[in-house]
Amino acid sequence: MRIEKALTLYEKLNILTDAAKYDVACTSSGTERKNDGNGTGSCQQSGICHSFSADGRCISLLKILFTNECIYDCKYCVNRRTNDVMRTSFTPEEVCTLTMEFYRRNYIEGLFLSSGILKSPDFTMGLVYETLWKLRNEHHFFGYIHVKAIPGASPEIIEKIGFLADRMSTNLELPTKESLKELAPNKSHKNMLMSMKQIQIGSGNLIPSSGDGYSLITKTGRKKQSKFVTAGQSTQMIIGATGESDYTLLQTTQQLYQGFDLKRVFYSAYIPLNEDPVLPEIGTPPPLLREHRLYQADWLLRFYGFQADELLTIEKPNFNELLDPKCDWALRHLELFPVEVETASYAELLRVPGVGPKSASRIVNARRYGRMDFTSLKKMGVVLKRAHYFITCGGKQMYHTPLEETYITRQLVSVDRKESWEMAHANEGFSQMTLADFGIG
Repeated sequence: MRIEKALTLYEKLNILTDAAKYDVACTSSGTERKNDGNGTGSCQQSGICHSFSADGRCISLLKILFTNECIYDCKYCVNRRTNDVMRTSFTPEEVCTLTMEFYRRNYIEGLFLSSGILKSPDFTMGLVYETLWKLRNEHHFFGYIHVKAIPGASPEIIEKIGFLADRMSTNLELPTKESLKELAPNKSHKNMLMSMKQIQIGSGNLIPSSGDGYSLITKTGRKKQSKFVTAGQSTQMIIGATGESDYTLLQTTQQLYQGFDLKRVFYSAYIPLNEDPVLPEIGTPPPLLREHRLYQADWLLRFYGFQADELLTIEKPNFNELLDPKCDWALRHLELFPVEVETASYAELLRVPGVGPKSASRIVNARRYGRMDFTSLKKMGVVLKRAHYFITCGGKQMYHTPLEETYITRQLVSVDRKESWEMAHANEGFSQMTLADFGIG
């Protein structure tokens, strides 16, 4: 039975902020949008100054759905068509009003706008475009805007939105085409890739080709517009709803970074919300520690020069969740250690657990001026509680410890035990922030 009731703007806000909390793709802008002195807000190159709730969700953007109505029936989604939940939608002017009023009260610095699918992808994205156009041209809002693109929407509407938004993202949802077909049969893996490719390249028209391919046709001599999605794009994958290994997830992540020039791949630990025989049972704890390890591995891919095939293999497809991925890799390659910090290259230092890009650079620079010891390494930012098993300084170890996998594993697990427990049980002590946390209502 469908019961219709007029809702106040505040009631809509409560519903559509709560519906948006499962989307974790919030990040600093990395873009600059200047204020000409006649508008409201600004977006600096150094990025938005975010506040985060204790469970890691971004709260400095007004994060809402335009609507929680949806024509799709994705098994994992709380807003799926067959779920009995209260449905509502904003109007473009209501989103503008909320954004401007929250900004004036210093609650937010920008807008994160996603949406269910109302009638069709084109119809929904048309409403999103109208919202952004009003914000930029009628309300003169120059703050950061992140918009979720809906796969299947026409290239023309994606292009128009791209000139108004700072960042766009297309959720891949699930790491493989097979899992997407099983859990979200209404969605098309090909459409997702086409949307991501258009955002990557910029202006132009995407033309589907045979199979799962795509091509982009641009006007002769036309270059990518400098103001088209200046902060780039990101995506999100749900983990734990299907049975893919960490190896499969990392392979997909690496392909996305290399093929679509993404700024970030976000992982969302699946929270069981719906009853379905192919999903984990309601009450199953979300795999938060696994999510944390995947984020650590993601950093190794982006900043440490690792490849997915180095971190995991078909024979060892999953991380040891009790260890961070870099330690896990090092323990499986003890033949490369210990590394002598006074002679090792920058690339070799980066592979040492407890040594990051900054501390590796400091080591390379400092050793030109004299000898080093473990005290100086600590001052340079080296995390010796992990690193000392894998390095020597002047030919000497910090302690006389055996270079033996079982022994070092036992010691490192002991070091990380508190952090691992807190990560695995994070959802027990924290919850999604609500408007009440701002003193509203």
